[in-house]
Amino acid sequence: MEQKFQGYQCSLCGKKYGVREVQYTCPQDGGNLDVLLDYDHIRKTFQVKDITDSCEESLWRYLPLLPVGDPGGVGTPLRMAGWTPVYSPPALKSCLGLRYLWIKDEGRNPTASFKDRASSVVVARTREMGSEVVVTASTGNAGAALAGMAAAVGQKAVIFAPKTAPAAKIAQLLIYGAQVILVDGNYDQAFDLTIEASQEFGWYCRNTGFNPFTAEGKKTAAFEIWEQVILGLDPKMEALSVFIPVGDGNIISGIHKGFKDLQQLGWLPKMPRLFGIQSEGSAAVANAFFAKTDRITPVVADTIADSISVDLPRDGTRAVRAATQTNGAYLTVPDSEIIRAIGELGPVGIFAEPAGATAYAGLKKALQNGIISADSPVLVLLTGNGLKDIKAAMQAVKEAPVIEPSLSALKKLLNGWGGYA
Repeated sequence: MEQKFQGYQCSLCGKKYGVREVQYTCPQDGGNLDVLLDYDHIRKTFQVKDITDSCEESLWRYLPLLPVGDPGGVGTPLRMAGWTPVYSPPALKSCLGLRYLWIKDEGRNPTASFKDRASSVVVARTREMGSEVVVTASTGNAGAALAGMAAAVGQKAVIFAPKTAPAAKIAQLLIYGAQVILVDGNYDQAFDLTIEASQEFGWYCRNTGFNPFTAEGKKTAAFEIWEQVILGLDPKMEALSVFIPVGDGNIISGIHKGFKDLQQLGWLPKMPRLFGIQSEGSAAVANAFFAKTDRITPVVADTIADSISVDLPRDGTRAVRAATQTNGAYLTVPDSEIIRAIGELGPVGIFAEPAGATAYAGLKKALQNGIISADSPVLVLLTGNGLKDIKAAMQAVKEAPVIEPSLSALKKLLNGWGGYA
């Protein structure tokens, strides 16, 4: 494993560290660490066909490009994360006026969110290090993912979550058997407490935008987009535009890392354009992008999209660079458009939680503003299933009618609908 994993490099000061010199962030400036792979070794050892011919239908098909060894756990949810489907609904393409549109549904992961990617890789790293306990702070999805992946292989997990997290997400944490601690505060306070606890008790900390292995798990979505979509595009077409919801910034920075890995290997001739989408009520990363800086100023986050509600994004600098370095951009959308997006995705068979629907709302805004043309190939990343937040979903639809249990009452209702009777 260490033959392909060479160490780390700080994303701020550029200082490099050996595999055993650091664990989380740069000791000099607190910058996020990028995992360094031995691209020459990977290039000499593996070819594209070794990946595309794989029979493994999970993110572990990309084991040659990951800084961990085989985690075991065959036949468990740990080995089922990733390799999520992409859809291309004709009705959405027609409605938006796009020739090429793909929706990647991360709600199909074992715990129903994108966060299973990071958690599965972090659990693999936890076991390699021999840590007894793995811990994280979460608004729900990251915690559920860690709890589920840890439970799959008998790893002890502790989850700190704000007491305001949606009940469905807290239920997941408890069902998977994690030790759950609700914090009377926000995500950022839970995050800080998690770091203190990991230092005090020697727990391995999974925190997003803190542990460099989270981005290594999330980059596998880029590998799948490359395999499932990009390899099938006409090389003469413009670069694929990928729309990604952004909270703490680790998903978009992880996907950027994945595409950069592929370019370093010579397997990706054209870098996709990355578009980060934030709620207007939680837009610290977008604000930095608009100000043409990669230094993040905290906000007081207030959005229905709890999964991307963050005061101080912990991976904001790399998240800004993901857009600027790929000729992408940031857009912000109001919560009302996020709710509307949930309602528009449902009729084509896709149920997205608010954070995931944020990316679709961002695509609509990009089309309205002329940032994306009708011929642009576009992929929207939906990061979680709508069952994660039923309260929000119910705001996107009309309440179901209540009728008497009689045929006459049914006929009366159907007469008002038209086309059903």
